[in-house]
Parts: sequence; C-alpha cells; structure tokens
Amino acid sequence: MKSLKVGIIAITVSGMFFFFTGKAFAEPLPAIDLVIRPGDTPDQIVDSVKLLILLTLLSLAPAFLVMMTSFTRLVIVLSLLRTAIGTPMIPSAQVIIGLALFLTIFIMQPTYQLINEEAIQPFLNDEITQVEAQEIAAGHMKTFMLKQTRENDLALFINLAKIERPERIEDVPLHVVIPSFVISELKTAFEIGFLLFVPFLVIDMVVASILMAMGMFMLPPIMIALPFKLLLFVMVDGWSLVIRSLLESFR
Repeated sequence: MKSLKVGIIAITVSGMFFFFTGKAFAEPLPAIDLVIRPGDTPDQIVDSVKLLILLTLLSLAPAFLVMMTSFTRLVIVLSLLRTAIGTPMIPSAQVIIGLALFLTIFIMQPTYQLINEEAIQPFLNDEITQVEAQEIAAGHMKTFMLKQTRENDLALFINLAKIERPERIEDVPLHVVIPSFVISELKTAFEIGFLLFVPFLVIDMVVASILMAMGMFMLPPIMIALPFKLLLFVMVDGWSLVIRSLLESFR
C-alpha cells in the first residue's frame, strides 16, 4: 500500500513536470556565449570595471546588512532571550534570523524610503550623477547610525583614526561611523540581554533552593524551572513586550 502511494505521487509529480515544461522542451534552448574581446573605447573598459565592482559589492551585501542596520542588535537580543528561557534549540536559528531580518526591514524602512526618493529615483531619472546618489545614500545611512552610536565609542575611533575632531557630528567620515555604530550596538544588545536574563535567573534560583530544601539533589533544577519560565513568558505576553521594546529602542 505504501509503495502504491509512493508510485501515485511520483506519477503525479512527473505528469505535472512534463505538463508545465512541455512547451519549454518543444522550443530550442537559448545559447549563451561569453566572449572576451578588447575594448574599442575607454568607456567600454570603464563600464566593465564598474560591473566588476558592482558584483564585488553584491558579495559584501550580507556584511553591509549586518553591520550598518539594526540587524546586529535584534539577532543578539533574540538569541540571548532563547538562552535565558533555557531552550537552546527553540526557536530555531532560522526563525530567529528570519524574524530579525523582517524587523530590520521594518525599522529601516523610513531610511530606505528617503534613499529611494532622494538618491535612487533621481539617479534613474538622470537628475543626479552616480557619485551624488552614493553621497546622498551614505548620508542617510550615516544619520541613522549616528542616532544609535554612543559619543564615547565615536570619540574612540576618531582618536584611533588620528583625524581632527569635526565641528559637526554629520562631518564624521563613514569609515569611522560604521565601527563606532557596531560597538555601540553590541553594548546595547548585551545590556538588553542582561535585563532579560534577570527574571529567568530568579526562577532558576528559587527552584534550585526549593529542591535543595526538599533534599532532591539528583533532580536537575533546569528541568523543573523550564515549565515555570515558559508559563511566565507566555502569561506576560513576552514576545510582544520584547519586540515592542526593541522597536522603541531605535526611536
């Protein structure tokens, strides 16, 4: 019976495959030809170099996402929350990363909207040059990062870079703002994670003390405390409180 079901499923999938792709097989496949030829004009060489730089930047896009947005703080806090509850595998890493990614899009949407309206669209309409579009986009990203950066972290990298202290904070170079922002985000994330650990740590201590008083030394306190921590987290609507606190911390 099981083999019959497997056979029916295989026939169905095969039929759907040939039904949807039959037209594609009936037509000749397109030929792809990659030819390297010498450039006739300097503009062709410049365009090739720009394409190479663009592909390189695309490979670094995950690093930009992690280091220049709210993703770092979100994923660290959610991971520490999972550890504080005592369920190291639930929610899974995919769920935490996915939630942090969509929260990052939600938080960064106003900044991305400004970049689209003032940099991308004018550049696509040939109203500004590529250099001007990059400067405008970098300025909006710098404004976001500076709002979340501590002054002492910013001063640290200004001194390490051995540059003069700018009169306005907006004049700080981008290569100084990014590491300052990352350090500030790490510190903020661990501070929030510490506050999340406190109530669950209290539950662990209470349960361990009760078990020791009852003489149950062989019974793991973590196993007994886990249901109470889950119950507390659900009763106070923990996910809503944590997510709301994280979103408000970026305002």
